[in-house]
Amino acid sequence: MVLLAAAICTKSGKALVSRQFVEMTRSRIEGLLAAFPKLMNTGKQHTFVETESVRYVYQPLEKLYMLLITTKTSNILEDLETLRLFSRVIPEYCRAMEESEILDHSFELIFAFDEIVALGYRESVNLAQIRTFTEMDSHEEKVYQAVRESQEKEAKQKMQQRARELAKQRQEAMRSGKRGYGSGSGGGGGGGYGSSSSSGMSSMSSSMSIVTPEKPMESSKPIKSSATGKAMKLGKSTKSTDIFVDKLRLEGEEVTSNVSKSRQSSNVAKTVTPASKTEGIHLRVEEKMTVSTGRDGGLQALDVHGMITLRITDQKYGKIKIGIVNNDDKGAQLQTHPNVDKKLFASQSCIGMKNPDRPFPVNNDVGVLKWRFQSTDETLIPLLINCWPSPNNEGGCDVNIEYELLQEHMELQDVVINIPLPSGVGAPKVSEADGNYKHDSRHNMLEWSLQLIDASNKTGSMEFAIAGQPDDFFPITVNFISRKSFCDLQVEDVLSVESDQPVKFSSDVALLVDKYEVV
Repeated sequence: MVLLAAAICTKSGKALVSRQFVEMTRSRIEGLLAAFPKLMNTGKQHTFVETESVRYVYQPLEKLYMLLITTKTSNILEDLETLRLFSRVIPEYCRAMEESEILDHSFELIFAFDEIVALGYRESVNLAQIRTFTEMDSHEEKVYQAVRESQEKEAKQKMQQRARELAKQRQEAMRSGKRGYGSGSGGGGGGGYGSSSSSGMSSMSSSMSIVTPEKPMESSKPIKSSATGKAMKLGKSTKSTDIFVDKLRLEGEEVTSNVSKSRQSSNVAKTVTPASKTEGIHLRVEEKMTVSTGRDGGLQALDVHGMITLRITDQKYGKIKIGIVNNDDKGAQLQTHPNVDKKLFASQSCIGMKNPDRPFPVNNDVGVLKWRFQSTDETLIPLLINCWPSPNNEGGCDVNIEYELLQEHMELQDVVINIPLPSGVGAPKVSEADGNYKHDSRHNMLEWSLQLIDASNKTGSMEFAIAGQPDDFFPITVNFISRKSFCDLQVEDVLSVESDQPVKFSSDVALLVDKYEVV
């Protein structure tokens, strides 16, 4: 087929969204769209209407029409199949078939239309693939959002701590102020004492007003002011600490909600390790994993990239060597940094500079060892997902999905299994589930979450029923984090090159998911 254009228009012929797939002048497409309602006045019920040059294929959508304009030589059966796919895409982004809703989501609809048709020809895609392509999931954005949330949490804790310090300072200042001026302030006729008290309190208030703007956090007992106080009033809470905490929480959520709330609903923030106390020498063991398995079994791809990153914050610790324990039995390919002594690593599993007199860089993240592992051996999958959608007698499917931890030495935390659902069919009826689940009606997704999967909790299942076809429940995506590396490489110790004595260091391990799906 050759598809000239796709449009959503009103019954009066007003085009709300129009996308051309071949080169056409604006006047020509406007003329074709304007002619469509005139051709509909025949009183006959068809799904298409033809002119001398083009064919209109349409489907009513309440008060609107989903309209395709094709050449007369195109296959009408393919036209109708493409029209159905276009019509199914619209409810993915619009809750109601109304003009305002269509206009609000016009760009999302155009992006989805481009995934269906390219240069006038239908692409071989289904609804689930269109949803995946248009979401444009980005690991870098996930990491950015997670780091941002971690920074906000750390800032909030510091502000709370500062608030407690300020509250303590003010209480001490108030007590000292009462001891110095309390008797004078109580006398109505003592002019000398009264002015002294007033001056002292004014001086104390002035000193406190200098401190407060530097840190916007207030104490749990707000100080009354002679001003109206309306400019900084937030909510109805009488505790300034709670007010500012609520303000931070409010700003943190709303800043990111319009862009990535759907990604956050998939627990994207779990992809980085939380901030931890670090020493002058800090080593981070990080792996990123990509897994793709088939819905009928079998491993299509398993790819793991790992790296040990060194950061030294004190120059006196520059001349060191790092002991590595390699318990890998899978056959990962290891590679050291060009400035690292390869012979020392091969003979003693130690990472040190080629020139022992040359220190490691300071205040910089340096990758000293990296590795890669690839396999199609199904027994090496960390978490095996089996999904069994079976048609039932009610025109829908009974879906059984289960997980199994195959690598029992690993501990998977904050696991989220995302199962696509058909659009416009309502919430699934979950009859059994280990862990927690949530129905995301906006994105037609069932989120199955488990806090921890380890050797003591290595299997689990969920069962639900919903209208749809078996293909509607794929691809399934998985996200988790592990504090144990897949290839089992560990930092054993850090020694000084000059004295050969142990040096205090800190380390953390994180296995992150780049992409994990069942297709």
